[in-house]
Amino acid sequence: MEPAARRQSRSRQLVAAFLRDPGSGRVYRRGKLIGQGAFSRCYKLTDLSTSVVFALKVVPRGGGGVGRLRPSGKVEREIALHSGLRHRNIVALHGHFADRDHVYMVLEYCGRQSLAHVLKARQTLTEPEVRYYLRGVVSGLRYLHQQRIVHRDLKLSNFFLNSNMEVKIGDLGLAARVGPGGRCHRVLCGTPNFLAPEVVSRHGHTCQSDIWALGCALYTALTGSPPFPETPLSELYQNIRAARYPEPAHLSPSARQLIARLLAPNPAERPTLDQLLQDAFFTQGFTPERLPPHSCHSPPNFAVPPSLDGLLRKVGRLLLAECRLPHPEGSPRLEVEAAIRRFPQCLDSGPEGSC
Repeated sequence: MEPAARRQSRSRQLVAAFLRDPGSGRVYRRGKLIGQGAFSRCYKLTDLSTSVVFALKVVPRGGGGVGRLRPSGKVEREIALHSGLRHRNIVALHGHFADRDHVYMVLEYCGRQSLAHVLKARQTLTEPEVRYYLRGVVSGLRYLHQQRIVHRDLKLSNFFLNSNMEVKIGDLGLAARVGPGGRCHRVLCGTPNFLAPEVVSRHGHTCQSDIWALGCALYTALTGSPPFPETPLSELYQNIRAARYPEPAHLSPSARQLIARLLAPNPAERPTLDQLLQDAFFTQGFTPERLPPHSCHSPPNFAVPPSLDGLLRKVGRLLLAECRLPHPEGSPRLEVEAAIRRFPQCLDSGPEGSC
Protein backbone atom coordinates (compact mmCIF):
# COMPACT_ATOMS: atom_id res chain seq x y z
CA MET A 1 0.00 0.00 0.00
CA GLU A 2 1.26 3.45 -0.84
CA PRO A 3 2.43 5.36 2.28
CA ALA A 4 0.04 8.07 3.48
CA ALA A 5 2.68 10.79 3.19
CA ARG A 6 3.35 9.88 -0.43
CA ARG A 7 -0.38 9.79 -1.25
CA GLN A 8 -0.85 13.22 0.32
CA SER A 9 2.16 14.59 -1.57
CA ARG A 10 0.77 13.21 -4.80
CA SER A 11 -2.67 14.74 -4.13
CA ARG A 12 -0.95 18.13 -3.82
CA GLN A 13 0.83 17.93 -7.16
CA LEU A 14 1.04 21.34 -8.76
CA VAL A 15 -1.33 21.89 -11.67
CA ALA A 16 0.51 22.89 -14.85
CA ALA A 17 0.26 26.48 -16.05
CA PHE A 18 -0.90 25.26 -19.48
CA LEU A 19 -3.21 22.30 -20.00
CA ARG A 20 -4.25 20.51 -23.16
CA ASP A 21 -7.46 18.55 -23.52
CA PRO A 22 -6.38 15.54 -25.61
CA GLY A 23 -9.96 14.94 -26.76
CA SER A 24 -10.72 18.36 -28.21
CA GLY A 25 -7.16 19.59 -28.71
CA ARG A 26 -7.96 22.81 -26.84
CA VAL A 27 -5.18 24.45 -24.87
CA TYR A 28 -5.97 26.33 -21.68
CA ARG A 29 -4.03 28.66 -19.43
CA ARG A 30 -4.55 28.03 -15.73
CA GLY A 31 -5.16 31.18 -13.71
CA LYS A 32 -5.39 31.92 -10.01
CA LEU A 33 -6.87 29.66 -7.36
CA ILE A 34 -10.49 30.73 -6.77
CA GLY A 35 -11.73 28.02 -4.43
CA GLN A 36 -10.64 25.00 -2.46
CA GLY A 37 -12.52 22.15 -0.83
CA ALA A 38 -11.65 18.99 1.04
CA PHE A 39 -11.20 16.97 -2.15
CA SER A 40 -10.68 19.48 -4.95
CA ARG A 41 -9.33 22.84 -6.00
CA CYS A 42 -10.83 25.34 -8.43
CA TYR A 43 -8.90 27.70 -10.71
CA LYS A 44 -9.72 30.38 -13.22
CA LEU A 45 -9.12 28.98 -16.71
CA THR A 46 -8.77 30.67 -20.11
CA ASP A 47 -9.21 29.00 -23.51
CA LEU A 48 -6.24 30.30 -25.50
CA SER A 49 -8.03 29.97 -28.86
CA THR A 50 -11.15 31.92 -27.90
CA SER A 51 -10.16 33.83 -24.70
CA VAL A 52 -13.34 32.47 -23.08
CA VAL A 53 -12.99 32.16 -19.31
CA PHE A 54 -14.04 29.01 -17.45
CA ALA A 55 -13.61 27.54 -14.00
CA LEU A 56 -11.38 24.48 -13.68
CA LYS A 57 -12.18 21.94 -10.98
CA VAL A 58 -9.15 19.78 -10.25
CA VAL A 59 -9.55 16.51 -8.40
CA PRO A 60 -6.48 14.43 -7.44
CA ARG A 61 -6.66 10.83 -8.54
CA GLY A 62 -4.85 7.52 -8.18
CA GLY A 63 -3.36 5.47 -10.97
CA GLY A 64 -5.23 3.92 -13.86
CA GLY A 65 -3.15 5.11 -16.78
CA VAL A 66 -2.68 8.47 -18.42
CA GLY A 67 -5.97 10.03 -19.48
CA ARG A 68 -8.13 7.03 -18.55
CA LEU A 69 -11.04 7.38 -16.12
CA ARG A 70 -12.29 4.63 -13.85
CA PRO A 71 -16.06 4.14 -14.30
CA SER A 72 -16.49 3.30 -10.62
CA GLY A 73 -14.63 6.37 -9.32
CA LYS A 74 -16.39 9.15 -7.39
CA VAL A 75 -15.35 11.97 -9.71
CA GLU A 76 -16.21 9.85 -12.74
CA ARG A 77 -19.74 9.36 -11.37
CA GLU A 78 -20.00 13.12 -10.83
CA ILE A 79 -18.98 13.77 -14.44
CA ALA A 80 -21.42 11.19 -15.80
CA LEU A 81 -24.28 12.76 -13.83
CA HIS A 82 -23.33 16.40 -14.50
CA SER A 83 -22.68 15.97 -18.23
CA GLY A 84 -26.36 15.49 -19.02
CA LEU A 85 -27.61 18.59 -17.17
CA ARG A 86 -28.66 21.75 -19.02
CA HIS A 87 -30.37 24.50 -17.01
CA ARG A 88 -29.78 28.21 -16.52
CA ASN A 89 -29.65 27.78 -12.71
CA ILE A 90 -27.19 24.86 -12.78
CA VAL A 91 -23.46 25.49 -13.27
CA ALA A 92 -22.70 24.08 -16.72
CA LEU A 93 -20.06 21.41 -17.33
CA HIS A 94 -18.31 22.15 -20.64
CA GLY A 95 -15.85 19.31 -20.76
CA HIS A 96 -13.44 17.09 -18.86
CA PHE A 97 -10.12 15.32 -19.28
CA ALA A 98 -7.49 13.66 -17.12
CA ASP A 99 -3.83 12.88 -16.75
CA ARG A 100 -1.99 10.56 -14.38
CA ASP A 101 -2.36 12.84 -11.36
CA HIS A 102 -5.62 14.74 -11.81
CA VAL A 103 -9.09 14.80 -13.29
CA TYR A 104 -10.02 18.19 -14.77
CA MET A 105 -13.58 19.50 -15.11
CA VAL A 106 -14.11 22.60 -17.28
CA LEU A 107 -17.05 24.45 -15.75
CA GLU A 108 -19.05 27.62 -16.30
CA TYR A 109 -17.27 30.56 -14.67
CA CYS A 110 -19.24 32.39 -11.99
CA GLY A 111 -17.24 35.56 -11.49
CA ARG A 112 -19.09 36.80 -8.40
CA GLN A 113 -18.23 33.68 -6.43
CA SER A 114 -20.87 32.26 -4.10
CA LEU A 115 -23.57 33.39 -1.69
CA ALA A 116 -21.25 32.34 1.13
CA HIS A 117 -18.80 35.03 -0.04
CA VAL A 118 -21.64 37.57 -0.23
CA LEU A 119 -22.80 36.69 3.28
CA LYS A 120 -19.27 36.97 4.63
CA ALA A 121 -19.06 40.52 3.27
CA ARG A 122 -22.60 41.49 4.26
CA GLN A 123 -23.21 39.51 7.51
CA THR A 124 -26.92 39.18 6.67
CA LEU A 125 -29.07 39.57 3.54
CA THR A 126 -32.40 41.34 3.19
CA GLU A 127 -35.62 39.41 2.66
CA PRO A 128 -36.16 40.74 -0.92
CA GLU A 129 -32.65 39.56 -1.87
CA VAL A 130 -33.22 36.14 -0.34
CA ARG A 131 -36.49 35.80 -2.26
CA TYR A 132 -34.64 36.65 -5.47
CA TYR A 133 -31.88 34.11 -4.86
CA LEU A 134 -34.24 31.38 -3.65
CA ARG A 135 -36.37 31.65 -6.79
CA GLY A 136 -33.33 30.81 -8.89
CA VAL A 137 -32.24 28.01 -6.57
CA VAL A 138 -35.73 26.51 -6.55
CA SER A 139 -35.81 26.61 -10.36
CA GLY A 140 -32.51 24.72 -10.60
CA LEU A 141 -33.44 22.29 -7.84
CA ARG A 142 -36.79 21.52 -9.46
CA TYR A 143 -34.90 20.57 -12.61
CA LEU A 144 -32.54 18.30 -10.65
CA HIS A 145 -35.43 16.58 -8.89
CA GLN A 146 -37.22 16.10 -12.21
CA GLN A 147 -34.09 14.21 -13.32
CA ARG A 148 -34.41 12.13 -10.11
CA ILE A 149 -31.21 13.68 -8.77
CA VAL A 150 -30.76 14.70 -5.13
CA HIS A 151 -27.98 17.24 -4.57
CA ARG A 152 -27.21 16.18 -0.96
CA ASP A 153 -25.00 19.19 -0.20
CA LEU A 154 -27.08 22.32 -0.72
CA LYS A 155 -25.57 25.31 1.12
CA LEU A 156 -24.64 28.92 0.44
CA SER A 157 -21.11 28.05 -0.71
CA ASN A 158 -22.63 25.90 -3.49
CA PHE A 159 -24.91 28.68 -4.78
CA PHE A 160 -22.79 30.58 -7.30
CA LEU A 161 -23.32 33.98 -8.95
CA ASN A 162 -22.37 34.92 -12.50
CA SER A 163 -21.65 38.44 -13.74
CA ASN A 164 -25.38 39.09 -14.24
CA MET A 165 -26.12 38.14 -10.61
CA GLU A 166 -27.90 34.96 -11.69
CA VAL A 167 -27.69 32.23 -9.07
CA LYS A 168 -26.57 28.75 -10.09
CA ILE A 169 -26.37 25.50 -8.14
CA GLY A 170 -22.92 23.96 -8.35
CA ASP A 171 -20.60 21.31 -6.89
CA LEU A 172 -22.46 18.09 -7.66
CA GLY A 173 -19.76 15.96 -6.10
CA LEU A 174 -22.22 14.37 -3.65
CA ALA A 175 -25.26 14.37 -5.94
CA ALA A 176 -26.89 11.02 -6.65
CA ARG A 177 -29.90 9.57 -8.44
CA VAL A 178 -32.69 8.32 -6.23
CA GLY A 179 -33.79 4.72 -6.48
CA PRO A 180 -37.27 3.36 -7.24
CA GLY A 181 -38.40 4.12 -3.68
CA GLY A 182 -37.35 7.75 -3.96
CA ARG A 183 -34.30 7.36 -1.72
CA CYS A 184 -30.55 7.27 -2.18
CA HIS A 185 -28.30 4.75 -0.48
CA ARG A 186 -28.25 5.20 3.27
CA VAL A 187 -24.94 7.03 3.30
CA LEU A 188 -24.25 9.78 5.81
CA CYS A 189 -22.73 12.49 3.63
CA GLY A 190 -22.98 16.24 3.26
CA THR A 191 -22.34 19.21 5.54
CA PRO A 192 -23.18 18.03 9.09
CA ASN A 193 -25.25 21.00 10.29
CA PHE A 194 -27.29 21.06 7.05
CA LEU A 195 -28.25 17.38 7.23
CA ALA A 196 -31.94 16.49 7.56
CA PRO A 197 -33.28 14.39 10.47
CA GLU A 198 -33.91 11.37 8.24
CA VAL A 199 -30.31 11.53 7.01
CA VAL A 200 -28.72 11.65 10.47
CA SER A 201 -31.05 8.76 11.41
CA ARG A 202 -29.54 6.75 8.54
CA HIS A 203 -32.75 6.50 6.51
CA GLY A 204 -31.09 8.00 3.43
CA HIS A 205 -31.51 11.17 1.38
CA THR A 206 -34.67 12.04 -0.53
CA CYS A 207 -35.76 15.12 -2.43
CA GLN A 208 -37.30 16.34 0.83
CA SER A 209 -33.83 16.24 2.39
CA ASP A 210 -32.83 18.95 -0.11
CA ILE A 211 -35.91 20.94 1.00
CA TRP A 212 -34.63 20.80 4.60
CA ALA A 213 -31.24 22.10 3.42
CA LEU A 214 -33.03 25.03 1.72
CA GLY A 215 -34.52 25.87 5.11
CA CYS A 216 -31.04 25.89 6.63
CA ALA A 217 -29.79 28.12 3.79
CA LEU A 218 -32.74 30.51 4.19
CA TYR A 219 -32.15 30.79 7.93
CA THR A 220 -28.40 31.32 7.46
CA ALA A 221 -28.81 34.01 4.80
CA LEU A 222 -31.29 36.01 6.90
CA THR A 223 -29.57 35.70 10.28
CA GLY A 224 -25.89 35.24 9.43
CA SER A 225 -25.64 31.92 11.30
CA PRO A 226 -26.91 28.40 10.59
CA PRO A 227 -29.92 27.17 12.59
CA PHE A 228 -27.88 24.27 13.96
CA PRO A 229 -24.44 25.59 14.97
CA GLU A 230 -21.50 23.23 15.02
CA THR A 231 -21.44 21.30 18.29
CA PRO A 232 -20.34 17.76 19.18
CA LEU A 233 -22.03 15.48 16.65
CA SER A 234 -24.25 13.70 19.17
CA GLU A 235 -25.67 17.01 20.41
CA LEU A 236 -25.92 18.39 16.87
CA TYR A 237 -27.87 15.37 15.64
CA GLN A 238 -30.23 15.55 18.64
CA ASN A 239 -31.00 19.18 17.83
CA ILE A 240 -31.56 18.32 14.17
CA ARG A 241 -33.91 15.43 14.95
CA ALA A 242 -35.95 17.67 17.24
CA ALA A 243 -35.70 20.69 14.89
CA ARG A 244 -34.46 22.64 17.92
CA TYR A 245 -32.97 25.95 16.77
CA PRO A 246 -32.96 29.57 18.03
CA GLU A 247 -36.06 31.33 16.71
CA PRO A 248 -35.02 34.50 14.84
CA ALA A 249 -37.53 36.91 16.39
CA HIS A 250 -36.26 39.87 14.36
CA LEU A 251 -37.40 38.35 11.05
CA SER A 252 -40.80 38.94 9.51
CA PRO A 253 -43.60 36.54 10.57
CA SER A 254 -43.76 35.08 7.06
CA ALA A 255 -40.00 34.36 7.07
CA ARG A 256 -40.19 32.64 10.47
CA GLN A 257 -43.20 30.59 9.36
CA LEU A 258 -41.51 29.46 6.15
CA ILE A 259 -38.37 28.44 8.04
CA ALA A 260 -40.54 26.37 10.41
CA ARG A 261 -42.26 24.67 7.45
CA LEU A 262 -38.96 23.84 5.75
CA LEU A 263 -37.39 22.57 8.98
CA ALA A 264 -40.23 20.21 9.82
CA PRO A 265 -38.75 16.99 11.33
CA ASN A 266 -41.25 14.89 9.36
CA PRO A 267 -40.25 15.03 5.64
CA ALA A 268 -43.90 14.63 4.59
CA GLU A 269 -44.78 17.91 6.33
CA ARG A 270 -42.24 19.98 4.39
CA PRO A 271 -43.54 21.92 1.39
CA THR A 272 -42.80 20.87 -2.16
CA LEU A 273 -40.83 23.30 -4.30
CA ASP A 274 -44.02 24.58 -5.93
CA GLN A 275 -45.70 25.00 -2.54
CA LEU A 276 -42.62 26.85 -1.31
CA LEU A 277 -43.02 29.55 -3.98
CA GLN A 278 -46.71 29.89 -3.06
CA ASP A 279 -45.84 30.60 0.58
CA ALA A 280 -46.74 34.01 2.00
CA PHE A 281 -43.03 34.81 2.26
CA PHE A 282 -42.99 34.99 -1.54
CA THR A 283 -46.54 36.02 -2.43
CA GLN A 284 -46.82 38.86 0.09
CA GLY A 285 -43.30 40.25 -0.19
CA PHE A 286 -41.46 42.23 -2.83
CA THR A 287 -39.06 40.26 -5.04
CA PRO A 288 -36.72 42.27 -7.31
CA GLU A 289 -36.42 41.22 -10.93
CA ARG A 290 -32.67 41.60 -10.68
CA LEU A 291 -29.99 42.73 -8.22
CA PRO A 292 -27.18 45.22 -8.78
CA PRO A 293 -23.62 43.85 -8.58
CA HIS A 294 -22.81 46.09 -5.63
CA SER A 295 -25.21 44.03 -3.49
CA CYS A 296 -22.36 41.52 -3.22
CA HIS A 297 -20.77 43.86 -0.67
CA SER A 298 -23.44 46.39 0.36
CA PRO A 299 -27.23 46.31 0.74
CA PRO A 300 -29.23 47.38 -2.33
CA ASN A 301 -31.60 50.29 -1.95
CA PHE A 302 -35.16 49.19 -2.71
CA ALA A 303 -36.66 52.63 -1.99
CA VAL A 304 -37.81 54.84 -4.87
CA PRO A 305 -35.41 57.78 -5.31
CA PRO A 306 -37.11 61.16 -4.50
CA SER A 307 -36.57 62.48 -8.04
CA LEU A 308 -38.16 59.37 -9.52
CA ASP A 309 -41.01 59.54 -6.99
CA GLY A 310 -41.90 63.07 -8.17
CA LEU A 311 -41.63 62.11 -11.83
CA LEU A 312 -43.94 59.13 -11.38
CA ARG A 313 -46.49 61.30 -9.59
CA LYS A 314 -46.54 63.74 -12.52
CA VAL A 315 -46.86 60.93 -15.06
CA GLY A 316 -49.68 59.38 -13.04
CA ARG A 317 -51.60 62.67 -12.91
CA LEU A 318 -51.23 63.15 -16.66
CA LEU A 319 -52.47 59.65 -17.34
CA LEU A 320 -55.47 60.14 -15.08
CA ALA A 321 -56.30 63.42 -16.75
CA GLU A 322 -55.95 61.90 -20.21
CA CYS A 323 -58.26 59.04 -19.30
CA ARG A 324 -60.63 61.47 -17.52
CA LEU A 325 -60.74 59.23 -14.51
CA PRO A 326 -61.55 60.47 -11.00
CA HIS A 327 -58.49 61.15 -8.88
CA PRO A 328 -58.85 58.79 -5.87
CA GLU A 329 -57.56 59.70 -2.46
CA GLY A 330 -53.88 58.77 -2.12
CA SER A 331 -53.54 57.99 -5.83
CA PRO A 332 -49.96 59.31 -6.16
CA ARG A 333 -48.80 56.45 -3.97
CA LEU A 334 -50.83 54.00 -6.05
CA GLU A 335 -49.27 55.48 -9.18
CA VAL A 336 -45.79 55.02 -7.78
CA GLU A 337 -46.51 51.43 -6.72
CA ALA A 338 -47.92 50.62 -10.16
CA ALA A 339 -44.88 52.11 -11.83
CA ILE A 340 -42.60 50.14 -9.52
CA ARG A 341 -44.24 46.93 -10.64
CA ARG A 342 -43.78 47.94 -14.29
CA PHE A 343 -40.22 49.25 -13.96
CA PRO A 344 -38.44 47.22 -11.24
CA GLN A 345 -35.07 48.07 -12.70
CA CYS A 346 -35.51 51.63 -11.40
CA LEU A 347 -35.70 50.50 -7.78
CA ASP A 348 -32.01 50.71 -7.05
CA SER A 349 -30.69 54.24 -6.85
CA GLY A 350 -27.05 53.22 -7.23
CA PRO A 351 -25.09 53.63 -10.46
CA GLU A 352 -25.73 50.04 -11.56
CA GLY A 353 -29.48 50.23 -11.08
CA SER A 354 -30.31 53.78 -12.18
CA CYS A 355 -32.68 54.30 -15.12
